[in-house]
Amino acid sequence: MKFNTRAIHAGQAPEEKTGAVIVPVFQTSTYAQQSPGVHTGFEYSRTHNPTRDALEECIAALEGGNYGIAFASGLAAEDTIMHLLEAGDEIVCTDDVYGGTYRQFEKVHRKTGLVFHWVDSTNPENVARVLNDRTRLIWIETPTNPLLKLTDLAAIVEMARGTKALVAVDNTFASPFFQSPLEFGVDMVVHSTTKYVGGHSDVVGGIVVVKDEALRDRLKFLQNAVGAVPGPWDSWLTLRGAKTLGIRMERHFQNAMAVARHLEGHPKVASVVYPWLESHPQHELAKRQMRGMSGMITVYLDSDLNGSRRFLENLKVFTLAESLGGVESLIEHPAIMTHASVPPEVRQALGIHDTLIRLSVGIEDIEDLLEDLDRGLQHV
Repeated sequence: MKFNTRAIHAGQAPEEKTGAVIVPVFQTSTYAQQSPGVHTGFEYSRTHNPTRDALEECIAALEGGNYGIAFASGLAAEDTIMHLLEAGDEIVCTDDVYGGTYRQFEKVHRKTGLVFHWVDSTNPENVARVLNDRTRLIWIETPTNPLLKLTDLAAIVEMARGTKALVAVDNTFASPFFQSPLEFGVDMVVHSTTKYVGGHSDVVGGIVVVKDEALRDRLKFLQNAVGAVPGPWDSWLTLRGAKTLGIRMERHFQNAMAVARHLEGHPKVASVVYPWLESHPQHELAKRQMRGMSGMITVYLDSDLNGSRRFLENLKVFTLAESLGGVESLIEHPAIMTHASVPPEVRQALGIHDTLIRLSVGIEDIEDLLEDLDRGLQHV
């Protein structure tokens, strides 16, 4: 089945008892057993819930995987992956990641004895230089948040072969519609389903998708043992959002291209970062590795912090808010908002400056979006 058909049907057969076309919200914590240990496959909703099962099967199908393991948030998914590791294990990480990922790795898991190496993975040789016999995980975010840097997944998987390192890819910014990391041989794909998968800014969630059954079993054990699972209502909302993922992403891409080209020619914009622009330094990699790009754009204003504030304060259609991937357009200031947990010196080294603005271009009429941005830029 093609992508949009999978989004609507994978894991979502009509409910057996009533024939309900839409997967029901199984709002229950526990299930009756015929005799001790004799049950229908459902014992307790932390372990299994039919609504969550449907979500897991659907997103696994969209990613080209065999198994999905859903969580209460993207960070809960990341935390569970870290529980695969032991003190002394080493992790190689893309240096430009979501601020919450950096905070979790550095402020939580480093205390448990895990060793993190932050590298610019746009050059695979930087990854190769720190790989050693204690490396157990290579954590890649591509495109990155917020600088939209890309990592060559085929190159990373090739260098991981022959080591004990698993490769995990945060695919949140691309979505399954535009990028399929499992096709390159990575072991785990991670999403904050809060973003494009859910797509409506009304539910928080996360998921890990894998092909390998043994790895699925380890993650399912941790999902149940740690317990950071989504409830049935959150699972249902996410599943409903996923049905329209394909058509939403087409519109996000269309609008973002128009916005990126418009801003690239604006006199008050110093530069625009968008992988599908020819000016992006990794544009050719984007075309090889991806099928298109989401609505995420990064711009540097030709101004200062005060100019950035005035720009953000004078928008009417773009909403100043954290998060991304919803049908509505959002905009934010990473240094003050989503990446405030990253130390200032690290932000500066990466290029997360006071003039950097991150846009999540929604699916509104493009004329209104461009007019809104021009209005805000008049105040820079």
